[in-house]
Amino acid sequence: MLVVFGGPAFATDPVNTGLFGGVAIKGYDTVAYFSEGRAMKGSEEFSHNWLGTPWHFANAKHRDMFVDDPGKYAPQYGGYCTLGVGLDGHAAENIDPETSWRIIDDKLYFVYAAEYVGELDGPSRDEWLAKAEANWPEVKARVEQELSN
Repeated sequence: MLVVFGGPAFATDPVNTGLFGGVAIKGYDTVAYFSEGRAMKGSEEFSHNWLGTPWHFANAKHRDMFVDDPGKYAPQYGGYCTLGVGLDGHAAENIDPETSWRIIDDKLYFVYAAEYVGELDGPSRDEWLAKAEANWPEVKARVEQELSN
């Protein structure tokens, strides 16, 4: 399960590792979205465990940048679909880290699929983000409960 963070990350925040694989954001390098402006697959060679989850990076520099400030690079709402969290409090974990992401106000957001990215580019963006922010505490609690079972 991949989890995205709405605020500062704490040791109890869940991380979306997807349905299979057990690595944050399906093994993509979260720093690359910021530094390269694109999705880049990470490598187990440049891995770091954070919040009980392995995060993969394309190189040692990206890994070290993340280690120095994980809250800056970690996706919002644990990496779950921002629109799902905002629409109905659904923590959709099957995101596409290659094509369905945006950086808004220096924060990384994922959505379920590329066809929904337009919602984060459109005039309703602030409304979507406000709804996701409002719903996240309840969604986060539900995800944490599911992970503990």
